[in-house]
Amino acid sequence: MRLPVLSIVFLFIFSFLIDLYISYDVKQIWKKRGARIYWVSSILCYSILIVAISLPRREADASLSAIMWLLYTYLTIYFGKLFYFVCSLIGRLTGFCFKIKGGIYPFRLAGIFFGLLLMAIMWIGVGYTRHHIIVTHEDFYSSRVPESFDGYRIVQLSDLHVGTWGKDTTFLKNLVDTVNGLHPDLIVFTGDLVNRESNELAPFTGVLSDLKAKDGVYSILGNHDYGDYVDWPSPSEKENNLLRLKEYQRKMGWRMLNNESVIIRNGQDSLLLIGVENWGEPPFPKYGDLERSLPSGRDEQNHQNDSTFKLLLSHNPEHWNQEVSKSTNIDLTLSGHTHAMQTMITIGNWKWSPAQYRYQQWGGRYDRENNNGEPTSIYVNIGAGQVGMPARLLSAYPEVTVFTLKR
Repeated sequence: MRLPVLSIVFLFIFSFLIDLYISYDVKQIWKKRGARIYWVSSILCYSILIVAISLPRREADASLSAIMWLLYTYLTIYFGKLFYFVCSLIGRLTGFCFKIKGGIYPFRLAGIFFGLLLMAIMWIGVGYTRHHIIVTHEDFYSSRVPESFDGYRIVQLSDLHVGTWGKDTTFLKNLVDTVNGLHPDLIVFTGDLVNRESNELAPFTGVLSDLKAKDGVYSILGNHDYGDYVDWPSPSEKENNLLRLKEYQRKMGWRMLNNESVIIRNGQDSLLLIGVENWGEPPFPKYGDLERSLPSGRDEQNHQNDSTFKLLLSHNPEHWNQEVSKSTNIDLTLSGHTHAMQTMITIGNWKWSPAQYRYQQWGGRYDRENNNGEPTSIYVNIGAGQVGMPARLLSAYPEVTVFTLKR
């Protein structure tokens, strides 16, 4: 979690200006005593922010949980105040422009209502939404699906960020039970198992080792899995952190695909499962290497444009957008990473998330043709965990995706 100096300065200025305006309204209604009480409560909020930004966050043994909770508490209060500020200001300007005496009062009441409603939504996201697992079913039709794989069920999990749960295994146990109840043929995990360092996984290895599928559990690394968000005392300690994460997954019975591919067989037929490491965007390292996972040379037995049905695991959907969908005929890519920014509104088939202003593919299925006119698709799972804020808002529920392959 990064807290740049400019962002911190902005938060303080933003808070002070909002409080200055609201204290004026409070003073008009409850006189000086009310304004003093208001400023005392505001100073307590500033104290929350100061403590949050003062806690260590880049050290290997530092926990992000306290920082996330303090910042989230602060933001729920000030987003609520922001709604009041906007409504009150509109009322004040309306009264001034149209000479309506007392016209500000309905707007103040609306500001109080919507401010409290927003705060309620944000805390419902903590107490309910982030625990409420949804299962998304996706039928994937392709003439290249081998006959014996017709009806084959693949379950995708992504972005667990187990460190946010501390040592509480309740949610992950419910998640494992949900997945096992779907009786998958194959389980895939598309990265970001931890927040910052591998020891976060230790309390959860027993629970996650209970995931069962006929053809096993396969996983890849996400940007949070490499330890890049920690200032390590030495390069060797960072390397050992990643080795521990890989060893934990091995003991859990998960097979990692680090820029490699594996053939999944069913009777006389097979499909190719490919896994790349995280395909980072600047300033983050680009560990993913599709060429190592699946060569482009046509003299290879399995290559990027052969007729085999191919399933790619790649954490960042930008990899599909910028490379996979252009130069290969990989049938289906499974990604995560975006979380839908843990905020989503869904009405029927329409959906909105702030993530759409950052990623072209941020949640659900997307189809296009590659440079040779062949179909290729990606599904972006919005994840099951949280990072940055310990909540999921509105309809951004933890997601389990079930893909059924069909000819």
